Amino acid sequence: MNILILSWRGPGHPNEGGAEQVAHEHAKAWVKAGHEVTLFTSYFKGAKKKDLIGGVKIIRSGDQFFGVKWKAFCWYLFTKHPKFDLVVDEFHGIPFFTPLYVRTRKLAFIHEAAKEVWKLNPWPKPFNLVPAFLGTFFEHWIFRIFYRKIPFMTVSNSTRNDLVGWGIKKENITVIQNGIKPFLPEKLPPKESKSTAMYLGAISLDKGTFDAVRAFGEIERKDDAWQYWVTGFGTKEHVDKLKKLSTDLGITEKVKFWGYVTDRKKFELLACAHILINPSVHEGWSLVNIEANSVGTPVIGYNVHGLRDSVKSEKTGVLVQKGNYHALAEESLKLMREKERYERLQNNAKKWSKKFTWEKATKESLELIESI
Repeated sequence: MNILILSWRGPGHPNEGGAEQVAHEHAKAWVKAGHEVTLFTSYFKGAKKKDLIGGVKIIRSGDQFFGVKWKAFCWYLFTKHPKFDLVVDEFHGIPFFTPLYVRTRKLAFIHEAAKEVWKLNPWPKPFNLVPAFLGTFFEHWIFRIFYRKIPFMTVSNSTRNDLVGWGIKKENITVIQNGIKPFLPEKLPPKESKSTAMYLGAISLDKGTFDAVRAFGEIERKDDAWQYWVTGFGTKEHVDKLKKLSTDLGITEKVKFWGYVTDRKKFELLACAHILINPSVHEGWSLVNIEANSVGTPVIGYNVHGLRDSVKSEKTGVLVQKGNYHALAEESLKLMREKERYERLQNNAKKWSKKFTWEKATKESLELIESI
């Protein structure tokens, strides 16, 4: 088949996240199976407008929010291009509205329904109220009006349940859980000599980065023998605010900001840390949890969509009430005091992570696109 994927971000984008990496893994596997895949995505400074990565043809045009959607619409309708047998419409808050102009077969690909994340958008005040209101009000109508008859691929039962609640038939939704691609040495490095709590992900409000640092402060108040790592990319504004929060909590010298790291370094840090703290407010799946588990690091996070799919509470980690960073700290302290329980969670976590391979995930996605 000749397949077109429409996505707001693609490989190499400075804000590329787990969803974009997952889409590219599926696309590469489809190419390997003999299909042709074109990805139409947003342009970023320094990028090639046309590229080839992992066998996937990439076209970049427009900005990541609204521009890419308009450019994709114009390119598809008014520019000469190959005939496509399948168009994959990837959601990230706002979809590409392909049912309005694409007449060939379509597949909607979604990691998470945005829901409360609309209210945590990074727009400056008071403009942030616009997506907060419009997104919250209109999101479910987009599904009900435009996508009721379109087959969906998603990554978790949590997202499937959201879609069913918004009028998508359960039989039209296929759940394919993400694989992981560990970058591991033959022998894992030992855990740090000091108890180490780590945050990994984008530095933003919806990912709960500030609650992670607040939890670090609570841990420090009760046991000052810990150290803390913050790993991930964020805007200068968010990073500065996070550093100020660390200063206010009196933990500046205990917190190390690693910034963006390579995959190899990411797995090294995950292996050396004792606990991954994940206070995200809403996820589709949360790949970092499985990555942490693969190197024997339990996760302590909020009991929210996505995290309750990728973390098995009291088996591979611990889930606490959303917004309760005190509980994140308490469970971290408790887990490090209970050696037998910690080792049990470590062993379970490693076993659990082995279930998630790209070989399995892409085999399932190939079966899905070929059935469509």
